[in-house]
Amino acid sequence: MTLRPPTRLTTQEVADLLGVRLETVYAYVSRGRLTSDRSAGGRGSTFDRDEVEALAQGDPRRRTATPARTWQGPVVDTDITLIEEGRLYLRGVDAAELAASVGFEPAARWLWTGDCGPTRFAAPAEPLAAARAAAASLPPSADLMGRLRVAVSAAGAVDLLRYDVRERAVVPMAQGLVATMVEALPLLGAAPAPDAALARRLWARLSERTPTDRLLGCLDAALVLMLDHDLAVSTVAARTAASVRAHPYAVVATGLAAMEGPLHGAASTLARDLLTDAAERDPQLVVADHLRTGRHLPGFGHPLYPDGDPRAAALLALLADEPAAADVVELVERLADAADQRPNVDLALAALGAASGMVRDGGEVVFCVARSVGWIAHALEEYDETPLRFRGSGRYRGPRPPQPVPTPLT
Repeated sequence: MTLRPPTRLTTQEVADLLGVRLETVYAYVSRGRLTSDRSAGGRGSTFDRDEVEALAQGDPRRRTATPARTWQGPVVDTDITLIEEGRLYLRGVDAAELAASVGFEPAARWLWTGDCGPTRFAAPAEPLAAARAAAASLPPSADLMGRLRVAVSAAGAVDLLRYDVRERAVVPMAQGLVATMVEALPLLGAAPAPDAALARRLWARLSERTPTDRLLGCLDAALVLMLDHDLAVSTVAARTAASVRAHPYAVVATGLAAMEGPLHGAASTLARDLLTDAAERDPQLVVADHLRTGRHLPGFGHPLYPDGDPRAAALLALLADEPAAADVVELVERLADAADQRPNVDLALAALGAASGMVRDGGEVVFCVARSVGWIAHALEEYDETPLRFRGSGRYRGPRPPQPVPTPLT
C-alpha cells in the first residue's frame, strides 16, 4: 500500500523541497508566488503541495505577482483584527460592543492573551523614573508625542530583561510599559490615586478639568476602540521590528516613529484644529475654504469604511449622552452636513478632546497609548514566526550598470 503524501506542507518542508532558505519562502509569499494558510494549531503556516511543486518545476502556470505601481504592503496571517462589512472586530468581538462593556486594561489583556480578567497596569519604579527624567529634560516647547517617544526609549534602556520575548514575560512588561508611557507625561490636573484606572491617569495628563463619569467613560471607550486596526502603517513598522526580535520597548518606539505624520497619528490633531476653526466661524465657510484651496478635509472619510467609520459612530454616540459635549457634537454634525461626508475616528477623538478640555494634541496621545497595545499584540504573533521574514526585494529602476565612477565635486 502506497501512502499518499500530505497535501499541506510546513514552511520548513517547502524550503527543503525548493532548496531555499526559510526567509526565501516568506519572500515568495509576500511577492505572490506562493500562498499560505494558518496551520490548524494556530502556529505557523502551511502551503499547498501542488503549488509548491509547480514552483519547483518552473511551471509557467504558477502564481506570480502582478507588478503594481505602488506597494500595497504585506499579507500577514493574524488572529487579532478583522475588518469586514463595515465593522471592526478584535479577536472576533465587535470593537464597539467591547468598548461599551469592558475597560481599557481588560480589553488590552484580551487582545494580548485571549482572556479578559480584571487587571491594573502599574509602572515599574526604575523604568518610570528614567522615563520621567528623560521627558522632563526636554524644553517646554516639546510636544507630548516627543515626550512619549523619549520616555519609551529611556524606560527600555534600564529594563535589563527587555529582550525576553516569551509571552509570559512580554505581557507584564507591556502592562508596565503602557502605564509608564502615561505616567511619564506631566500632570495637568489633580493627581489621581496610584491604583486608578489607566484612563483616569491619562486624563490628568491631558486636561486640567475634573472629569465627569461619562466623559471619563468616553475616554476609556476611545482607548478600547483604538486598540488595533489591522496592518496600519505603524503596525507594519512594529511587526517588522518584531520580526528581527526587537524587544517590546523598541517595537513601541518603532510604532511611535511611524505615527509622525499628518496622514496617520497626527490626523486627530488636524481634526481638532478644524473643530476650533468651525467653532469660531461658520462650518460651511470652513468647508468651503478647504474645497476652494484643494485641501483635504481632516476627520472625514475612511477607505476601509465607505459607509462610515464604526469607531467614530460609537464614540460620538457616547459623547451625545454627555451634556457637556452637546455643543461639540452639534458642531460635528454641522460640519458633516456641510461636507456631505461622515466623520471618521480622528474627528471623534478631536470632539472628545474639545469636550474634555484636553490639550490640542490630546487625541493623538490617546491614539498612541491605545495603539501601543495593538503593536505589542502583533509583536507577540510575530515572535512566533520565522525571523527576518519582512525582508523585501526592490524593483530596481535606476541606470543599468556598469556606470562610470562619479567625479568628486570640488
